[in-house]
Amino acid sequence: MHFDRSNLSDEQLLLFYQSIVYPRLIEEKMLLLLRQGKISKWFSGIGQEAIAVGATLALHPDEWILPLHRNLGVFTSRGMPLEKLLLQWQGQQSGYSQGRERSFHFGSSEHHICGMISHLGPQLSIADGISLAHKLKNEQKVTLAFTGEGGTSEGEFHEALNVAAVWDLPVIFLVENNGYALSTPVSEQYRTESLVEKAAGYGMEGVQVDGNNLLEVYQTIRTARQYAIQQQKPVLVEALTFRMRGHEEASGVKYVPPELFEQWAAKDPILQFETFLIQKGILTGEKSQAIKDLLKHQIEESVHHGLQTQHFIVDTNYELGDVYAESPAPHYPIGTSSEKRFIDAIKEGLWQSMEEFPGLVLMGQDIAGYGGAFKITEGFLDHFGASRVRNTPLCESAIIGAGLGLSISGFKSMIEMQFADFVSCGFNQIVNNLAKIYYRWGQNADVVIRMPTGAGVGAGPFHSQSNEAWFTHVPGLKIVYPATPEDAKGLLNAAIADPNPVLFFEHKALYRSISGLVPDEYYTTEIGKARLVQAGEDISIITYGAGVHWAMEYAASHQHISIGILDLRSLVPLDYTAIQQAVAATGRVLILHEDTLTGGFGAEIAAWIAEHCFPQLDAPVLRCASLDTPVPFAQELEKNFLAKSRLDAYIQQLLNW
Repeated sequence: MHFDRSNLSDEQLLLFYQSIVYPRLIEEKMLLLLRQGKISKWFSGIGQEAIAVGATLALHPDEWILPLHRNLGVFTSRGMPLEKLLLQWQGQQSGYSQGRERSFHFGSSEHHICGMISHLGPQLSIADGISLAHKLKNEQKVTLAFTGEGGTSEGEFHEALNVAAVWDLPVIFLVENNGYALSTPVSEQYRTESLVEKAAGYGMEGVQVDGNNLLEVYQTIRTARQYAIQQQKPVLVEALTFRMRGHEEASGVKYVPPELFEQWAAKDPILQFETFLIQKGILTGEKSQAIKDLLKHQIEESVHHGLQTQHFIVDTNYELGDVYAESPAPHYPIGTSSEKRFIDAIKEGLWQSMEEFPGLVLMGQDIAGYGGAFKITEGFLDHFGASRVRNTPLCESAIIGAGLGLSISGFKSMIEMQFADFVSCGFNQIVNNLAKIYYRWGQNADVVIRMPTGAGVGAGPFHSQSNEAWFTHVPGLKIVYPATPEDAKGLLNAAIADPNPVLFFEHKALYRSISGLVPDEYYTTEIGKARLVQAGEDISIITYGAGVHWAMEYAASHQHISIGILDLRSLVPLDYTAIQQAVAATGRVLILHEDTLTGGFGAEIAAWIAEHCFPQLDAPVLRCASLDTPVPFAQELEKNFLAKSRLDAYIQQLLNW
């Protein structure tokens, strides 16, 4: 094996030796502790250390790395204290994730490491966003994201590489090809001769390296870094290696032919590098042993302190209160107001937010020169420029992941779903990355996703869904659903100002059909506060979105019924005080929403009222919702589908109880 030392001093080579030996010795200790039951799980990287260590040493300390669960060498090479890592691996409160995450599923801004989630692919898109931030700041930096050969089969791999190529992002995608994704061999994973061949399909450079050669990995990543920065282009690196143990220790290795272990044992990255250093006279057997003894002593010291039993304090209120980052205070409206349509209020709010936050980046399909499917961003490109108003390829998941990457780097982002229905293609990034990352390791996700939603426009099953209930169940997300132009602008501004992930539902049928007075200057409407549209004495209708206008229309044509109408405006967080007051006002409650009945958000409200307001009820809580069918296309079928067609029947039933 050839080692290219290329201007590395003897001292640097010895440091490299310590850097690769250290994670191996830690792993050997961890496997012992695993057998003793002192840690619960371990994903071994034995035999693959050269990739994690070499890649990390090739980058600058302030460049972000997105590793996997087998990359202990990334964490140790970034100087993370073993004692605290041990606390993390045990699930202790004083670990990096306060006991909320396992092993390497965490991050540390201090060390510029963004931990993975179990789905493997999404971190690639986050790397796109971090690199986009470098590009926007004119920083001479790269981002490096790990994946395995199994991860290259995921759709996120395609989306992330495509976005990086189209946007000319300085990202290094490093594939650790160890032959098996858990037990699936590469012969059942892809058909190309090598994974690096895929690079040409994205118009990017690709290189294959010996993943067991520490200096080859280091020099390759170092060269890739220089290229990515100078050319502002991504690079795909495939590192060939072998996993000497199971996917995790409980999995075993029975599916691997025994002779492969013999072949790869001879290629052990530490053994080879050690032999090279001895041949060059840089290292001796005695010096090698002295280094290992010193490292083992340090490990034992860290284990002694890190395995001390700690009292775990469980505080339910603290846990519930630490799901979201702190939100800013409301910015109340001042000055004049003017009549605006719903769609114009959204446009004005978005425009003023772009002025309020210079670090706000808009992303979405056709939003730049074309102005978006509904023309809300028309004119934004000319005024704010292409760096902040970005057309995207058709890859919802990668763009949402890129939004999170921007947030990690201090930017805000607004992502427009062309239609709310299309958000299903980005579901994983929303519910597992955006929603959970703050609770997991304190990194906020400053991302707003605009969701043009709802039926009534004859658009059929895939352009008409009101799918808010898909997300209201997920802790960590905020869900807003305005009904008036004033709230549309104020809540959009509030969503963008908020450091947490917000899904902003805007009903397409209201865009050009509803007008109202809207303050002209920038303001925010507090998220989580309902609006009493009108008081009533006979029944209370609790609703949101288009349902507010259905209820107002019904009340106007049935003035002999005293109807109270509560516009929730925000579904998460929910204004329980306003709901309780609406129940107390009449004792008869109808929950109205456009979404289908079963599993709709109205069920949650009804359950809460039954649990907390039962003594104030004079009748059962009723729900008026759309039919449990897909949204039909034909006008007659769509009209029958919508909850509005059954509103009178439910009101009469409630009154006659």
